[in-house]
Amino acid sequence: MDRLVSWCSTNNLELNSLKTVEMIVDFRKDPAPRPPVILCDSPVTSVESFRFLGTTITKKLKWEQNIRSLTKKAQQRMYFLQQLKKFLLPEKMLVNFYTAIIESILTSSITVWFTAATARGKAKLQRVIHSAEKVIGCSLPSLQELYVSRSRRRAAKIAADPSHPGNELFRSLPSGKRLRAIGARTSRHKNSFFPTAVSLLNSAPLTPR
Repeated sequence: MDRLVSWCSTNNLELNSLKTVEMIVDFRKDPAPRPPVILCDSPVTSVESFRFLGTTITKKLKWEQNIRSLTKKAQQRMYFLQQLKKFLLPEKMLVNFYTAIIESILTSSITVWFTAATARGKAKLQRVIHSAEKVIGCSLPSLQELYVSRSRRRAAKIAADPSHPGNELFRSLPSGKRLRAIGARTSRHKNSFFPTAVSLLNSAPLTPR
């Protein structure tokens, strides 16, 4: 914490302890109590969850709260899609509106939370997609399809960027045709982004040369 304060001071950044919170992610059954964090002579409040760039993160890395927020936002925007339908807009324009205004909400940080979300949570978001399909009158990509496409796209960008901190996790096997799988001892790690992204890239159909 002292190093953080020093770095901010050197780089002309001012820390506001009143707007700073602490969230401890610890999965042990009996975690040891921790001393309070002091920032600029003021104690930092410890919280159970925190909203970061529109995504609600909890100390247990459960995503029900985040999914409820996404579902509520998406359902509110469904009203505008229904109004556009009443004005007899063509299907292509309705799909474009859905993609930009509703699908973008449903897929917010999807590569982070999708694999760890419960089936019930995913079903809530999928129902929003079904509702949009009924309004527009055509099929739309499912939540699973959206997750796969965005994960592959993000993974491909990281694998092609040597400056990215996660680039070294995308290592090719000697054959050069597949990536080396990332070993994981827990299901939480196995279902996190990098192991699943490697698996998705390996399962992608080969592009003919």
